Amino acid sequence: MLIAPSRRKFIKQSAAALAMLAMSFELKKINFMKNNQQLDAIIIGGSYSGLAAAMAMGRALKNVLVIDSGKPCNAQTPHSHNFLTQDGKTPSEITALAKKQVMAYDTVSFLDSSADTAIKTTNGFEIKTASGETFSASQLIFATGIKDTFPEIKGFAACWGISVLHCPYCHGYEVRNEKTGILGNGQHGYELATLISNWTNDLTLFTNGKSTLSEDQRKKLDFHKIKIREKEIQSLEHDKGYVSKVLFKDGSQTEVKALYSRNTFTQHCTIPEALGCELNAEGYIQVNALQETTINNIYACGDNTTKIRSVANSVAMGTTAGMMASKKLINDNF
Repeated sequence: MLIAPSRRKFIKQSAAALAMLAMSFELKKINFMKNNQQLDAIIIGGSYSGLAAAMAMGRALKNVLVIDSGKPCNAQTPHSHNFLTQDGKTPSEITALAKKQVMAYDTVSFLDSSADTAIKTTNGFEIKTASGETFSASQLIFATGIKDTFPEIKGFAACWGISVLHCPYCHGYEVRNEKTGILGNGQHGYELATLISNWTNDLTLFTNGKSTLSEDQRKKLDFHKIKIREKEIQSLEHDKGYVSKVLFKDGSQTEVKALYSRNTFTQHCTIPEALGCELNAEGYIQVNALQETTINNIYACGDNTTKIRSVANSVAMGTTAGMMASKKLINDNF
């Protein structure tokens, strides 16, 4: 296939720009490693919330290090939705553009690693990384997310974020009016079925065993023609993460095009707890409206603080954390 000269020039320029971007990233990282200054803040976690916090602090002229291992929880999600200007983009596209824009601020540096331990010091905090480095900062911002605990159902993990979904506001429109399942039981299953009924009239609640629904809940679901299946689930039949059937342990099966599930979880990073940050009753890091944790000069933002797991919400929380953290530094040093 022939490529026009103008097109070849564009391709060369684009490749050169990407190479320069990668080089500038490495230089920023190397230059930072040689500089042992006390940082204003260390941001642990470099996905949407962490990058938003870094941009806010970079624009406030604060010296910041972002430590990130590059393993976001939505890595296999094909598209992100319900975020103005980014609707339908892949998570990696949004992250790549965000990182490029954050790198334009000279006071922000990046380290490809993970935080291992942290201690309180007279000047703030000291972080030791899994790759062996030690850094000090006046403030910490945790944008570390959570780890979902998947049920023991074969195929569930492979479908997670693709056709096994957590949020109808993020993905419900794409599977509207489809044959849809809810994995849940009792009050939890009832509430999720009630919500998802907005997007489809062909809905089945899979309790994965004996139902714990109340009689009133069963009657209400029946009134709305929401089916209840109490059989134990063996596996999900799927093609590259796109579910087609729920297979039960008794050998029977049910067709579905999407399945919603709200999983239990653990905090991805335990350092906040080790430093004394309190968790709320649901297991999220407790923060106030300014994204402050219960420990002075430690902030948290994103999925580790809330069950509203959307890109837009993570960005908003990260921006708030970065703004409030920098404002506190400004006031403390005035």
